[in-house]
Amino acid sequence: MAGVKMVSALVLIVVMAVSLGGKWAAAEVHHVVGNDRGWDLPSDVAGWSSGRVFRVGDKLWFTYSAAQESIAEIKTKEEYESCDVSNPIKMFTDGLDSILLDGEGIRYFVSSKTENCKNGLKLHVDVVPKHTPEKPKVSKSKGSALALAAPPTTPTPSSAPSRISASFALFFVGLGLCFMGF
Repeated sequence: MAGVKMVSALVLIVVMAVSLGGKWAAAEVHHVVGNDRGWDLPSDVAGWSSGRVFRVGDKLWFTYSAAQESIAEIKTKEEYESCDVSNPIKMFTDGLDSILLDGEGIRYFVSSKTENCKNGLKLHVDVVPKHTPEKPKVSKSKGSALALAAPPTTPTPSSAPSRISASFALFFVGLGLCFMGF
């Protein structure tokens, strides 16, 4: 009898896992700007951000010496290019700042020290929707010809209702088996 209940519990767990579609939680990415070096001139922030995908719901983490540096979020590309921090959206001065990417679009962050900004201590991120597939990446092959990497496949919206229906059906079959004692 204990074996039957164990099998029933396992069936229920499998059915629940299938009904979730294999996705236990929506993943948000925590991007530590500049990796281990943090927000610092030698960290090559532009190189760090190259090739990264920033999505709505992700977070940027800035680490820096609050005694020597602060960060300004600014509004426009012109302010970003000229390192103009005279009218920032927000100043970050704590030395460890977490910034939620809560909407689509380009966001600009620069060192509040003009000299550091002009030497490259600035970051712009293009925030894309949460479920947008990545753009194909271009890479060079050995023959120096360009090759496109295929983007990851994502389910189409039209397949979602059939997956949900199948998931519910499997869930209720598993639930029925549990109540029947199988």
